[in-house]
Amino acid sequence: MKFNSVAFVAARQKQAQDALKALKQLYPSVPPSKADVIVVLGGDGFMLRTLHKYLHRNVPIYGMNRGSVGFMMNTYREGGLMRRLQRAQPIALHPLRMIATDEFGKKHQALAFNEVSLLRYRRLAAKLRIKVDGKVRLEEMICDGALVSTPAGSTAYNLSAHGPIIPLGAEILALTPISAFRPRQWRGALLPAQAHVSFDVLDAKLRPVNAVADDVAVRNVRQVDVVEDRSVASVLLFDPEHNLEERILREQFLV
Repeated sequence: MKFNSVAFVAARQKQAQDALKALKQLYPSVPPSKADVIVVLGGDGFMLRTLHKYLHRNVPIYGMNRGSVGFMMNTYREGGLMRRLQRAQPIALHPLRMIATDEFGKKHQALAFNEVSLLRYRRLAAKLRIKVDGKVRLEEMICDGALVSTPAGSTAYNLSAHGPIIPLGAEILALTPISAFRPRQWRGALLPAQAHVSFDVLDAKLRPVNAVADDVAVRNVRQVDVVEDRSVASVLLFDPEHNLEERILREQFLV
C-alpha cells in the first residue's frame, strides 16, 4: 500500500502525547479529515474509540501501542514508519449492530467492533430469555449478564467471561454468559456470523439491565437485538510479522 497523507491521533496519556509530538516532528502530517491513513497512538480502548469516530472516513487505521495491553496495536517505533505502512497487511472488521429497546419503547442503535453486552446494574441478578433467529434457545437464564462477541473482540471481555477465542476467518460469533447462576452448566454457544441474537429482559423493573455496544450504553433495556452488519467495515493495518490473526491464534496457547 502507498499512502500520500498521514494523520496522527493520540490518547491523553503522557506516553501517547509524547509519541505524538515525536512523530509529528519526524513526518509530515495532515488532519484526520484529509488523511488517507490514520496512525493511532494509545491502547485498545483508544483504538476502539478511533474506529468509531472515523468510520465515516473509510480510510485504513494503523495503531502503535502507547497504552497497556495493545492487542489491536503494532509495536511502537519512531523510525521507518512510511515503510511499515507500505508493508502493512489489512484486516477488515465488520461490527455488530445493536438495537436496544428501552423501558419507554424507544429504540437505540449502536455499532460494536468488540462486543455487545447486557449487564445487571442492581443487586438482583438479571433474568434473560435468549432467541437465535427467532427461535427460543434458552427460556430463562439467571446471571450477571451475557454478551455477543466478534472474533476480533473474542480476546477482550469475552475471554474474561471464559468465552472462546475465535480465529478471524471463522465467520463465527461467540454468545457467552456472564456469571450464570442458572442454568449453571451452560457455557455459551458458537453461532454463525449471520445469526440474529435477541435478548428479552424478564422482570425488567425488579431486575434492571443495561446494554453496552463497545462504549455506548443504554439503560433499562427491555429487548436487545444483535446482528453483524456486513455493510459496514473498518480496515486495520498490521505489520506482517505481528498481524492480528497470528495474535489471536497465539492467545489460544497461552497458559
